[in-house]
Amino acid sequence: MRVGSRTAARFCQVLLLGALALPAAGWADDKVDSCVTCHAALPDRLGAPVEGMKRDVHAEHGLSCADCHGGDPAEMDMAVSMAPERGFRGKPSRAATPDFCGRCHSDAEFMRRYNPALPTNQRERYWTSVHGKRLRAGDEKVAVCTSCHGVHGIRPGRVADSPVYKTNIPSTCGHCHSNADYMTGYDIPTDQEAKYRRSVHAELLFEKHDLSAPTCTTCHDNHGASPPGLTSIAEVCGQCHVNNASFFVASPHKPAFDRLGLPECVTCHGNHEVHRTSDAMLGVGEAGLCGRCHAEGTAGYTGAVRMRETIETLKRAIHQADSALAHAEAVGMEVSDARYEFRTADTILIQARTSVHRSAPAAVAEVAGPGLELAQRTDAIANAALEQAWARRRNLLFPLAAIVVLIVLLALKLRRLERGGDH
Repeated sequence: MRVGSRTAARFCQVLLLGALALPAAGWADDKVDSCVTCHAALPDRLGAPVEGMKRDVHAEHGLSCADCHGGDPAEMDMAVSMAPERGFRGKPSRAATPDFCGRCHSDAEFMRRYNPALPTNQRERYWTSVHGKRLRAGDEKVAVCTSCHGVHGIRPGRVADSPVYKTNIPSTCGHCHSNADYMTGYDIPTDQEAKYRRSVHAELLFEKHDLSAPTCTTCHDNHGASPPGLTSIAEVCGQCHVNNASFFVASPHKPAFDRLGLPECVTCHGNHEVHRTSDAMLGVGEAGLCGRCHAEGTAGYTGAVRMRETIETLKRAIHQADSALAHAEAVGMEVSDARYEFRTADTILIQARTSVHRSAPAAVAEVAGPGLELAQRTDAIANAALEQAWARRRNLLFPLAAIVVLIVLLALKLRRLERGGDH
């Protein structure tokens, strides 16, 4: 709409006069708002903001069109209400959007009135991101605030229909990053979202409904989004996988990876398509990862075999002890104390699996040792209980046999008596 259009101005005035007694749009009912009343009667994209703002987080806090776009919503004359002298800013350009939103969102005093918990450094962080740097260099295809949060109808990030809600983030980022045509010229793969959706992280998020599972912004950040560099990957993964990262950094792999220019965690686990780990990954078998770099006969190859053997030995011992306990419980023996103590065996197995990131067979054996001892001790307790159960049964055999013999003799005696009575 052109501010200087006399026809449009008269049209809006008529609409305003006819709507004075009617609620404007459900989010400015206490007073006439010329922006709302006029745009509510306009078709398509000019009327869409009114509909969208009915559910907008800003409207929920009492803010309206003029709070963002300026102007004077109390004026019925469009030429006046949308005049620059009344502070009208209109629609910001894409390049101006971060500062447009940051005008309020970077003002700590202003934001404290609405949401004191909301960070006020988003704009500053955005300018440090790849998106922000490219925008300042003149690339207006990159994401700005409205690309992720929307324009009119912005929802709080905590609600499920927000594009930045945890389960929606892959689709939101993928809106650009999965569009091969849109990403032409950036030399960035466009299969990240598809790979992520096949990962264990996506399985946890979408199937297990675990909102602590990582998404794009967990690793790349949101407002300060940047691709992790070669030396920062362990720190990124280590935000969740703390022990794995610390073990790797202290391992002989760390300097070797640095020397070879290899990224850390992703060399073995991948980045977007991270699959659920398994013991098969450790070692030199068909599914083993170690044999990809370490040739047979080398120290690394031998070490991988030893670590895998340690894990498998512990697993077998745990399985054997668990089976013995289950058998003892099935025959009615009291082994609850042993079962309670045995619970830590699985924890030790997890710790042993994690310790393989130290790439030291002796260290893995040291961690697994207490678990192996516990499994063997539990197995011995369970077998002793089983032996006791069998002993009790053996001790019952003689009395049972005597009772059976007595019953047989009584039956024979009764039969003789019955025959004697017949004569």
